[in-house]
Amino acid sequence: MSTSRKDNVKKLLVISLVLIILGSFLAHMFNTSFYKVKVTRIKFKTENGTLSGLLYMPKDANSNNPKPTIITTHGYLNSAEMQDAGAIEMSRRGFIVLALDMYEHGHSLYGKEYKASSAFFTFWPVSLYDAVQYMYKQNYVLKDEKGNGIIAVAGHSMGGFSTTMAIVRDEQDFAQTGIRKIYAGLPMASDYSISSYIGVTADVAFQAYGPRPIGIVAAHYDDFFFDPEARKTGETVVFKDYIKTTEGQAFLGNPPAPKQDTFYTLKNGSIRVIFEPYEIHPWNHFSYTTTGHQIEFYSRAFAKYADLLNLDLSKTNQIWFLKEYSEFIALIGFFMLPIALILLLIKLPFFSLSKTTPVEIFKGSISKKSGIVLWSLTIFAISFPALFFPTLMDKTGLGMAILKYASITLMIAATVIGLIVAFKRKEKAKSTILGTILIILANLSLLLTIIYSNKMFKLNSYFNQPTTNQILYWAIVVAEVVLIIELINYFTIKKPAGANSKQYGFLVNPKTIVASLITVIFAVFLSYLVLYIVDAVFKTDFRIWTWAVKTFETWHLSAALRYIPLYFIFYFVMTVVVNALSNQFKGWKGYVIAFVQMFGGLVVYLSLHYGLLFATGRAFCPDQSLTSILLFALIPTLLVATVYMKYLFKKTGNVYTAAFLNAILMTMITAANTITYVNLK
Repeated sequence: MSTSRKDNVKKLLVISLVLIILGSFLAHMFNTSFYKVKVTRIKFKTENGTLSGLLYMPKDANSNNPKPTIITTHGYLNSAEMQDAGAIEMSRRGFIVLALDMYEHGHSLYGKEYKASSAFFTFWPVSLYDAVQYMYKQNYVLKDEKGNGIIAVAGHSMGGFSTTMAIVRDEQDFAQTGIRKIYAGLPMASDYSISSYIGVTADVAFQAYGPRPIGIVAAHYDDFFFDPEARKTGETVVFKDYIKTTEGQAFLGNPPAPKQDTFYTLKNGSIRVIFEPYEIHPWNHFSYTTTGHQIEFYSRAFAKYADLLNLDLSKTNQIWFLKEYSEFIALIGFFMLPIALILLLIKLPFFSLSKTTPVEIFKGSISKKSGIVLWSLTIFAISFPALFFPTLMDKTGLGMAILKYASITLMIAATVIGLIVAFKRKEKAKSTILGTILIILANLSLLLTIIYSNKMFKLNSYFNQPTTNQILYWAIVVAEVVLIIELINYFTIKKPAGANSKQYGFLVNPKTIVASLITVIFAVFLSYLVLYIVDAVFKTDFRIWTWAVKTFETWHLSAALRYIPLYFIFYFVMTVVVNALSNQFKGWKGYVIAFVQMFGGLVVYLSLHYGLLFATGRAFCPDQSLTSILLFALIPTLLVATVYMKYLFKKTGNVYTAAFLNAILMTMITAANTITYVNLK
């Protein structure tokens, strides 16, 4: 490596560290409201396990000056950090805020065993109320003269279910003790459709609310809730107007001509309000409007305690998004860091085995007719991940049947055509037979994956992350289909035009594969070490909206190690195929082609899905709620993965370093950011 190239690698390392440190420092400043709030990560034991969260303590809050407190929690698959908007804004207004990791999420662990069939209903019914029990005992949390807790509970989506359950349980305890520990509640992006499965219907919840101030954030374009009729059909990604439903009006006390964003006082003296922002379900997390609604609700609900708070700050005075943007700067730096570390490591004696001679780029001449076939197949390969996304995520629908019979047809066709060609062109028989066998094996793999779909990656004690299972099944099928198409292209078009297998970058010495794996492990370890230092010093991670890199627990690592070999299949195949096509284009054009290959179809799908929702009130796939939301993190993950594929292939001359890096790093990120059912029987 020349001196200038060494300097460039060092510059890349310095830039990545500067972005991480600068972004994290700024995020810390905004997170602490410029040191007016102390933010610490706490853990505490409960009767159901261990809960963790980020505690936001205004500097003047203590046992001699107890404060009103808010416990706020996240939705399914998320963590405490997703509540940073409300936590920052309310803590700078004088509230103590606990942003909670629910059991089985983030750093919290449910301590009891359960079966897969009942796993979902084990943790959220108790998470928030267990946190209330803990916070109520703290001497810095305000109680009134009767011993009632001045605590608000809030949560988004599944956190909203937990909010409702906490209030119901608090009211049940009140009947025995005469003390209410919960003063107010704000469930966001959740109705009573899920809690009704365990007996907490809307009527039960409304009665349990009692005299407490209660608000609901019910977005017009929420992907899941607030429309009973849509829920019956299963097509829930449609425009909603909760305030016009029987349930919504009953919540407000059935006033004449109820209006959104308007506070109503019930006969028992409690206040009720429904906020209806024009947002989709996950948008609530990253919304100036919804955060303003939270500020407005808490300011009204806790008005009698204004002398202990700083409610003079208007709802338009918000700084939380500056923390998010700062963490995004750090996130960019984090994704640059493994590249810099790998480029430095491969200069060392053993690690240098990761680097091979650059592969020769295919420059053969393909006829116009063959080119049309090649690009037609390539366009289908690009479209496939999106076209079959819903059916593969659900493992149901017409798409599964199409794939099943298509794989059978291709196996038969490959066998017949292969035999005919081998017989007529004996000089090419060896290559034809090899191609035929590989295409048949790839199709057989696809066929078995479709036939046994319900048995593959089923939620159990081994594969214990449900959405990781969903994405993995999609990824495996995508890899199989893309491989079949590339095999057809290679043996029928590219090889006759002069291509050879060495140009794909996977034919290397076994020592290169081992060295690449160890190099990547070192790079990922050092990158995460930086993250843990940032977490310890600044109490922030690297994120933007739903896309985050965060610290993990041993159970996340254990889960990731089980998934990494399987995700490697996807990233290995895609690294081979993406570079086989895009390397024919120089500079930025090659990256654009690679991006289109990896996630172009998914971007079109997501754009159509939500574009039609906002334009017509009905999404492109109205029955695809959670699966579509997952794309907000999956697409940027694939973007970074594609950069790694292209850049490291060029720098190392083979596909293994990029494939290992993507399999390990992206799986670790996924595993730490989703639900992990640790104690499944």
